[in-house]
Amino acid sequence: MDDTNRNNRKKNACRQEGTLVAHLGVAVEVRFDATGEKKIIRVKRNSGHVVGDRVTVDSDLLIRQKRKSQLTRMDARGKKHCIGANLDAVCIVAACEPLPPPGFIDRAVIAARAAHLRPILLVNKCDLPNSKQYEKELKKTYAGPVSLFILSAITGTGVDRFTANLSGLRSIFVGPTGVGKSSLLNRICPAINLQTGALHESRKRGRHTTTVSTLHRLKGGGELIDSPGFIDFGLADIPVTDLAFHFPGFERSHDTPCQFRNCLHRSEPGCTITSLLDRGRISQERYKTYLSILHELESLENELRYREKNKRRKK
Repeated sequence: MDDTNRNNRKKNACRQEGTLVAHLGVAVEVRFDATGEKKIIRVKRNSGHVVGDRVTVDSDLLIRQKRKSQLTRMDARGKKHCIGANLDAVCIVAACEPLPPPGFIDRAVIAARAAHLRPILLVNKCDLPNSKQYEKELKKTYAGPVSLFILSAITGTGVDRFTANLSGLRSIFVGPTGVGKSSLLNRICPAINLQTGALHESRKRGRHTTTVSTLHRLKGGGELIDSPGFIDFGLADIPVTDLAFHFPGFERSHDTPCQFRNCLHRSEPGCTITSLLDRGRISQERYKTYLSILHELESLENELRYREKNKRRKK
């Protein structure tokens, strides 16, 4: 009995809990709760672990704990990617140079809301001459329902006001390459000294400087995950009937439900959104963007049904 207890104590002594703070492809870095020390642990390339995961380490065995939240996107090939775990907020970084792909901000906001995360829109590079008009357009579309901060990683304008809102939260930076995510993180956490890159002059597109996801503790409290830039932010696991509820610009419709629960807000009778559209309470531009994303989700759902049907036939 004594030997059994002794063995159990040894086994428990080898088990440590921690947080996954970097994903390096075929290895991850874990920061242990008890000591604050970090350890590199090898994993399979498609192990499913992501930065922010809570894990138990037993020797070199990595056991992932249940996630309280996660942010997922779909790439252009239809593959799902979980890009952060146990999050509270999603910081969507945009800039006038390079402009984000059409619909990127909307999809990121929708994905954040669907995951029960707070979307925060960061308009970086306010020091550039042509930023004012871009800021005006984004404020008109998103300010109010979405927290919006105008800032500059170069001059530091607005950065302190933004970081004060991150205290106690675990947030993630998402955005296209070249909008200044690494520069912002360097401004917030100077000791990190991340590599930054210039834009391709001919295309006004960014060069990839962040190639791995990493989690950093903030001086004022909270944590921030820096993720590699990506062009597409496809929506994953969002039913078409839920799209309007998460769509930025349709917040006025939340107080008055449509006549039918499965309303898709096209020409159905008793539709709150088309009524608000007719009265000018929702802009035609916002409505057209909604219809475009709705069409994408419908096409995706139809494709998934087709695949499932073929699978059943083969069985």
